[in-house]
Formats: sequence, structure tokens, C-alpha cells
Amino acid sequence: MTITWNEHTVSLDKPVLVVYLSGWIDSGGAAQLATDALLAECQAEPLAVFDDDTYLDFRDRRPTMKLVEGRNTVLDWQHITLSHGRDRIGRDIIIAHGPEPDLAWHRFIKELTDAAVNLGVSKCAHLGAYPFSCPHTRPSRLSMTTASEDLLATLPFLRSTLDVPGGIGSALEHSLHGADIPTLGIWSQVPHYAATMPYPAGAVALLDGLRDALDLVIDGTDLRSTMVEHRERLDKLVRDNSEHEQMLKQLEVAHDAQLADEPGIDAMSPTIGEISADELSEQVERFLRGHD
Repeated sequence: MTITWNEHTVSLDKPVLVVYLSGWIDSGGAAQLATDALLAECQAEPLAVFDDDTYLDFRDRRPTMKLVEGRNTVLDWQHITLSHGRDRIGRDIIIAHGPEPDLAWHRFIKELTDAAVNLGVSKCAHLGAYPFSCPHTRPSRLSMTTASEDLLATLPFLRSTLDVPGGIGSALEHSLHGADIPTLGIWSQVPHYAATMPYPAGAVALLDGLRDALDLVIDGTDLRSTMVEHRERLDKLVRDNSEHEQMLKQLEVAHDAQLADEPGIDAMSPTIGEISADELSEQVERFLRGHD
């Protein structure tokens, strides 16, 4: 076994599993922000830790050395951890967090699947976020991926048709589905021009998606407050330049038109006349980067 369990056992009642393993697409750090909010609000405590040397390449993920006047005080290693907590109504939640494995994916997937079965996991969702031609003045929309026809039929999230490299979450979807654990990926859309800065609105959308998919009750109060502050900052940056304010309005038009035409389809390149929304996003991104 390459997983070490906490010696203190806990009683679980049909827990749900939320997975965020960093290293794949997470625009605006939305999935990381949502996971951090989950860990804090659910008062999650470590339940088990996977063996680092089996799954992580430390030449790529070197530990952080903390120096105090030349003295090497601490080495901070990354870990893949299973933590346990409870939501606002006492529902058991297990959170798999840490870096995406660099090595032995098949072994890791089997080990996590076996752990989920042994813990009695009832449903699973993994989190991510991707850049999209959408305005920050609209709520972040959610897309889904799953191997389950039943989940596709019952959840309201967007669906795409495309070929794209898969992360560990896509492999877990198949493995957990094969173990009769309904599993999906929940992805929030993040405006292109905000993708390189923290985007709390995307994280809030993911928390709301977990409510719809897993029946989790998470307030995320601090994250929602940060979202309002961030929205006001972006509004001001765009409002101070009439050219970019007009570009934002055109992005809004493209977003609303796409929403009205195909509310359940995630179209990857909406256009505005002869000017693509991607091109507008690039211009706004350059403007915002110039203002930190």
C-alpha cells in the first residue's frame, strides 16, 4: 500500500468525495480557491496521505527550504492528502487535495478508487476552471464532464464536444464510474482577461455547482465577499478607459447571444460581427495587466 491512514478512525455516513489535484487547468485559481474554502469551512482534518515518493517527482516539485539567517529550519514538502470534514448540515465530505501525480497514474487511480469504495463514497466531483470569452459582469457558467449518462440527463451544466488532453480527474471519472460511484467534473468559465489573476467569482460558481451535484451546503462567506471586491476592482479598471468599456459591452452582447441561442452548449469561439471575442479579450487582458 502507498497510502497511510490516520490512526484516529471516523464514522462516515455516505460521504461525498471532492477532488482537486493541482497541475492541470485552473484559470484564475478558481478550483484552488474553492478547495481552500471547503477545507476551511468544513474544518477538514487529514484522514490519509499518499506516499510522496511513489507519485511525485521532486525534481519538478522541489520542497521549499525555509532559511532563518542561514539556518535551514524547515523543508516544506508537497503531499496528496485525503481530508475529512462536514458541511453546514453535517454531511460527510472527503476532500482529495494536493498536486496531481507526476507518476504511476494507473496505480494512483486504482488506490483512490479502492479508498472511495472502502469509505462508502456515494458521489464524487472533481474541480477545474478554464479561460473563456466571457465578461466578468456575468456569473461564471459551469461545464461538466462525466462517464455517466444519468448525470448528463439530470444536471444543468454545459456540455462540450471536443478533443482535449485529460487530467487525472478525467481518468477518475471512468474508474469511479466503473465502481458504481457517480462522478463528474465541474468546470467554471473564467474571462480570458482575468485568467492570470485570482478569480473568486469562478470559485463561488464551483461551490454552487457542488450544491447542485452533491447536495453540499457551503456558505463560502469570505469568498463571496472577496468576489464582490474583485468585481468592483475590475469594473473600475474597465470604466476608466472608454475603449475597453466598449469592448466589454461587446463581450456581453456575444455572451448573451450565445446563451439565448444554445443555453446547454459550450461554444468555444463566439464572435461579434467580424471581431472575435477572443481578440477583444486579448486586448482587455493587455490593458488589465498594465494595471497590475
